Amino acid sequence: MLSIVDLIRKKRDGGQLTDEEIKFFIESVTTKRMQDCQIGAMLMAIWQRGMEAAEIRTLTRGMMVSGEVMRWPDGWKRLMVDKHSTGGVGDKVSLVLAPALAACGCKVPMISGRGLAHTGGTLDKLESIPGFNVQQSADQVRRTRLFLQM
Repeated sequence: MLSIVDLIRKKRDGGQLTDEEIKFFIESVTTKRMQDCQIGAMLMAIWQRGMEAAEIRTLTRGMMVSGEVMRWPDGWKRLMVDKHSTGGVGDKVSLVLAPALAACGCKVPMISGRGLAHTGGTLDKLESIPGFNVQQSADQVRRTRLFLQM
């Protein structure tokens, strides 16, 4: 039987997590079986001890499929573009580039952050516009060219 405390201890002590242990960690986080302080402890252990390539691969793939995975229509294949950045002061590019690309017929799926330092994230800025809705259902996302998700 896997234990959250044992996983934290193993990683803290420099051990390599198995695929099963990493999947258990992700499932524990997404089902809220893991307390915030335990999540923090695990992330600190990972930050301090690092992860091997196999652990990173399993963690990344597990996180990727832990939520809803959207499928795009085949007709969008040559229209899909990505705009991603690490953010920063000003956040000037997303608010101009994404709508411009959408106006040119591109599909622009953007995952946007909140509360990034003192400037706020793109979603925070967009929510300051009266009536702007950043909460989009999967169906709404599929029906539009430009979509921002939290």
